[in-house]
Amino acid sequence: MWLLAMLRAAGPYPLLAISGEQGSAKTVLSKLLKALIDPNAAPVRALAREERELMIAASHSHLLAFDNLSDLPASLSDALCRLASGGSFAVRQLYTDDDEVLFQASRPILLNGIEDVIRRPDLADRAIFLTLAAIAEKQRRPEQELCREFEIVRPRILGALLDAAAHVLRELPRVRFEKLPRMADFALWAMACETAFWPPGTFARAYEANRRAEIECIIDADPVAACVREIMTERSSWTGSAADLLRAGADRCSDGILKDSTGWPKNPRVLAGRLRRAQTFLRAQGIEIAFSREGHAGSRIIRIRRTLENTVCTVSSVRGDGARVGTTSAAIGR
Repeated sequence: MWLLAMLRAAGPYPLLAISGEQGSAKTVLSKLLKALIDPNAAPVRALAREERELMIAASHSHLLAFDNLSDLPASLSDALCRLASGGSFAVRQLYTDDDEVLFQASRPILLNGIEDVIRRPDLADRAIFLTLAAIAEKQRRPEQELCREFEIVRPRILGALLDAAAHVLRELPRVRFEKLPRMADFALWAMACETAFWPPGTFARAYEANRRAEIECIIDADPVAACVREIMTERSSWTGSAADLLRAGADRCSDGILKDSTGWPKNPRVLAGRLRRAQTFLRAQGIEIAFSREGHAGSRIIRIRRTLENTVCTVSSVRGDGARVGTTSAAIGR
């Protein structure tokens, strides 16, 4: 489905994050995916060091494939968000004048690495995650041999993708979502093309399952989100300031959340910002967070409440004639 999304004329495009242990063919798979959609003499590359380099790379390629990542700086995570959804970057044309050069692009992105390098919820919400299984020693093959066989079947694979894209163009005007998920344009495109290969509703179920699995991973990796989730297992609501929550979290020692933890915010303002980033994924876990100002002094108050357990989230789609073509449900909450 991700490959079919790459054939869209314009974004937004979901980011594909491939992970797996060493020797699980992450790089080879990345090269083959790149060869199908955007052949290039250098199919995979190291991650750009700054946003300017990233946008220059985007101006010369349709699909950006970054290989063997071990970390993703916050600034580049934000830049990848803009690039997946469509964004701009301006630089001075020359260091001696005031003229600007504007880079504007929306591009498909592929990342691979041994670890899940995506840690920030806003980028994770734009991504599809794929974990590769280990390859047994007796199943290993030379890359040259594999690529030679791939070149033989590549025209047929591309032809099948283009046939599916033609199917999408016929079906897309008749596809509707009752409740649009994140990356709504991609979801509509995928729903329109799924019936070319699978029964109706297959995409919605797979997309929801992939997203929910990653929500768990992102929350586990974020000390602030994990702390809030832990606090809300013991109560139905919590009210206080960011400073109150900072103290409450720093006093907890479970799950490695310690006072000197490098992942724990050092001041209330940073904690509030981290909490705002995590609130979408926490909501999917049945935890609602609201920020407000109260009292004559306008004190900043955070209200956290646990919603009803086993809340059911339904994603369904209907055609223009009203016929339902796919439905999926998932329980949320703890």
